[in-house]
Amino acid sequence: MFSLVSTHGLFSLPILLVILVSAMIGLLMVLVFRYTSDQKAIHTVKDQLKAHLLAVRLFQDQLPVVLSSYGHILSATGRYLKLAFRPLLYVMLPLIFLIVQLDRYLGFVAPRTGQDFLLKAHTTDFDSPDELLLQLPSEMVMTAPAVHLLSGNEVVWRVKANKDGNFVVNVVGAGQTLSKQVVVSSAMARVSPIRLRGRFWERAFVSGEAALPNDSPVQSIEVSYPARTIYFARLNWNWISLFFVLSLAAGFLFKSVLRIEI
Repeated sequence: MFSLVSTHGLFSLPILLVILVSAMIGLLMVLVFRYTSDQKAIHTVKDQLKAHLLAVRLFQDQLPVVLSSYGHILSATGRYLKLAFRPLLYVMLPLIFLIVQLDRYLGFVAPRTGQDFLLKAHTTDFDSPDELLLQLPSEMVMTAPAVHLLSGNEVVWRVKANKDGNFVVNVVGAGQTLSKQVVVSSAMARVSPIRLRGRFWERAFVSGEAALPNDSPVQSIEVSYPARTIYFARLNWNWISLFFVLSLAAGFLFKSVLRIEI
């Protein structure tokens, strides 16, 4: 867990972390592009694009020239995309993995001590919601009776914790006890909002926990962590949106400083 420098504004730890990671990724992207791309060929293609765009402007009244220039522009664009594809592939796969891991910390806000939050269990059949029971550790209490939502085959519990910590709650049903991690903290912490059944790639992007058993009556157990917003430049941002904007800005800055063709 990490404490905040400030609970809001420019000096909060989440925004400092996003800025730092964005700058590092921006630099890494241009360096990877530099050493995995054909810089000379990219420079040539970009010069050709500029020349044909200029021709379109200079010879607007000559239709054959304009049409020919547009054809050359499409062809040069295709060559540029082909040249850029391999460097982008090298960057894309590690970047997706990094975003998934950072989202465990930056995507959600853990509830605080004494703050109510919801636990939800989604079942696979109509009858099993009535059979599910919630077992809480001694540090947590239920603050309202369970609500059964038959239209969605869900059971919802409202709970709270009387201290910060990483807790394990159990959902019991059909002779099985299924656990779910719950984080309660006033600091930035790693959370897993949902535990669910399914293959690895179905779980990798949304869950940080092992899969539920395939024969379980429960399809998923979810904690209603609120989504985190980051205040930056007088706007509230989802951290991924802010990360992409800042990393692209950093990439263009480092591109100019290092004179790399992108």
